[in-house]
Amino acid sequence: MAGTKLCGGDTAFLLRSHSHSHSHSYSLEAATRRAAPFRGRVSSVSPKPKPSRFRIVAMTVKRSPKRLKYSAPRFTKEGGLMYVEADPSGADSWKLEPVVELLKEGAVGVVPTDTLYAIVCDLKSHSAIERLRRIKNVEPSKPLSILCRSLHDIDTYTTGFPRGDGQGHANIFRAVKHCLPGPYTFILTASKEVPKKCVRYGTTTAKYSLRKHVGVRIPNDAVCQAILQKMDAPLISTSVKWLKDNEWMVDPVVIADTYGPEGLDFVVDGGVRVAEPSTVVDMTGTYPKIIRQGKGPKLYWMEEEDANSTAIEDLIPSAT
Repeated sequence: MAGTKLCGGDTAFLLRSHSHSHSHSYSLEAATRRAAPFRGRVSSVSPKPKPSRFRIVAMTVKRSPKRLKYSAPRFTKEGGLMYVEADPSGADSWKLEPVVELLKEGAVGVVPTDTLYAIVCDLKSHSAIERLRRIKNVEPSKPLSILCRSLHDIDTYTTGFPRGDGQGHANIFRAVKHCLPGPYTFILTASKEVPKKCVRYGTTTAKYSLRKHVGVRIPNDAVCQAILQKMDAPLISTSVKWLKDNEWMVDPVVIADTYGPEGLDFVVDGGVRVAEPSTVVDMTGTYPKIIRQGKGPKLYWMEEEDANSTAIEDLIPSAT
């Protein structure tokens, strides 16, 4: 059974779970020895076998002034990183409760989605959004995306999908419902409920200059959906890439090793992912246009954006 590791400034701890007939009990065992840090990049050398989930692991984690200072009594290791191994099926979603508590306190962490891993925070926490941008080094002009629980969330934080208005906008709402949840990020006009720090106010290009957009997703991932349901609210998100290279990071252990020193508060390990992001579809024009082809296939009601468009990069949010 997977465990929950609480990593402090000097030593990591493993929260080991024991399953009983109707309840779960926890025992915290101090690490008895110091082990090697998280694994680095993949190399040609054969990887060492993964240690048993019940094995006590110790590691060094660099303190960071960017990291949330926990107020909850159980998180006594100030500057620590919490690492949770979760079953990809969501069968042990009870382990995610400490993660949800941290998010509600303003934490910034990493969760799995149906495409890539995402750095997330509470949509309502302005300070957490600022920390997320600093940790990922996201420019203020770059829009962030929202991980939603349902179409109701999308209706709340955007003006909704085109439903046909007799002025050239097709009614594709029914078509959209058939591909959600799924590996798509839809760019829609943001509503007043979206924090200003999460949207962009258009480019210098006249075509987009008077609009503000936000990317929305409903991930088809059991672990991500469990966190969203327990939060009872959407999450702001951005994809996880190497700090110096424009490449996706798919191994949660490597992500923790890389972004832990940058101020990350927690990592939820849902297994290694495939480096394939979501398909980004711009829904703000007359017809839905794909501006980044990803895991989601092109559907009959989608068009491909002109590859020479100068506004494409400005429109694409930091989507998973």
